[in-house]
Amino acid sequence: MNLDLLAIAPEAILTLAVVVLLLVDVQFHPGHRWWGLAAGLGLFGATAASVLQWVDFRGADGEAFFGGMMLVDGFSSFAGMVIFPLTGLALMTAWPLVRRLEGRGAEFVTLVLIAATGADLMAGAGNLVMLFVGLEVFSISLYVLAGFTRDRVDSDEAALKYFLLGGLASAIFLYGVALVFAATGSLSINGIGEYLDTTVLLRPGILLAGIALLVVGLGFKVSAAPFHVWAPDVYQGAPGAVTGFLASSAKVAGFAALARVLTVALGARIDDWAPAVAVIAALSIVIGTLLALAQTDLKRMLAYSSVAHAGFILSALVAGASGVPDMWFYVATYSVQVLAAFAVAAVVSGPAVGRAPLTDYAGLSARSPFLAAMLGLTMLAMGGIPVTAGFVGKVAVFRSAIDAGYLWLVITGVVATVAGLFFYLRVIVLMYMQPAAEPPGTPGGRLSVPLGAGIALTMAALVTLLAGLVPWPLLEWLRDALPL
Repeated sequence: MNLDLLAIAPEAILTLAVVVLLLVDVQFHPGHRWWGLAAGLGLFGATAASVLQWVDFRGADGEAFFGGMMLVDGFSSFAGMVIFPLTGLALMTAWPLVRRLEGRGAEFVTLVLIAATGADLMAGAGNLVMLFVGLEVFSISLYVLAGFTRDRVDSDEAALKYFLLGGLASAIFLYGVALVFAATGSLSINGIGEYLDTTVLLRPGILLAGIALLVVGLGFKVSAAPFHVWAPDVYQGAPGAVTGFLASSAKVAGFAALARVLTVALGARIDDWAPAVAVIAALSIVIGTLLALAQTDLKRMLAYSSVAHAGFILSALVAGASGVPDMWFYVATYSVQVLAAFAVAAVVSGPAVGRAPLTDYAGLSARSPFLAAMLGLTMLAMGGIPVTAGFVGKVAVFRSAIDAGYLWLVITGVVATVAGLFFYLRVIVLMYMQPAAEPPGTPGGRLSVPLGAGIALTMAALVTLLAGLVPWPLLEWLRDALPL
């Protein structure tokens, strides 16, 4: 295959799928089965193209295409191999909502596919302008999805809040791009790195201000503290079927962009940004854990939990490029776990509903043993219990932080992990040791699990257990084949 075509094959295939899906839907109104077929073929094709990229570019220096706007290497290929299957699982869990939306379901599916395209563009961007374009394509789709149901005030409020704060974060990121360009004369990620490697800046004030604004802008996207204020309200207000995709894809895309910018473009200035990133990581871990303890709604608890997990992931990045494989292991496995947790919430509370009170999960093991087992496994993995992927991920990022000399950050993370077990285990206690609010046979009795959600949860459980029981193949694979 022509390498220029291969470089944009995942995005081109998904864009083609979106166009064909909409044209056929407008002309023939074939219904939700067609939407599923078109989306499935598009995501399968995009995943296959990412695998081809991985085969050609893993373990080698990446290549720049289209005037340096796109980079294809093991890093961007692995991002595609995570993002597109994750999008497929998210659509499977959201399908009850898609069917309920009737004619608007096609718009919902296309927005999800466009968001996935933007997320992959962020991971493969070779230029800060291209990164901004990918960021906006991704973010604007999520703003619309957060308020897609249009029949709840809290959903509209979530979408508006996400849009306003997201717009502010994008503006901050763009100011950072302008200042970095003023200091280095380049917008190319590789070009900035080469300039800083060979040039001594006698007055680095503008560059440092630019770095700070870039970190703030991307820190908002990954909901790291203190830029996390949007996350609880948006997670709680968005339709249950949307929240999993929103939470997982934002982590993958945001951390892919953050890792590329910090370790490639600004790797020479690691002594300047690593201490600041370590402080943000510690703040995220502490604030996320403490606020999650006080929540009475599962979605808000998971929102604050995601703030803490953003801190754990940032702990790997303080080691620079050597911490990127450990970051990827954590991001890839955590994104599956958080998608599974929100999938259970969507089944229990409803795919179009926002709130998910913890009291709804009392006695869930009697109403649906399968859902209780899946949510229980997810809570154990997020809490970092051994034999799950969450435990391996935490050990990996802590090791990176220790290698970089940030022992105090690791101690903070370990203490927060122990404290965080309280709110994860509280959910398990509710499900298995508390009676259901209503006995089986009533409207609040046994729950039926949609086929798509059942498949997605089963696959998420397999990933969580396999990555926890035999993590070495994936870790070694990432270290050998993911140089930046």
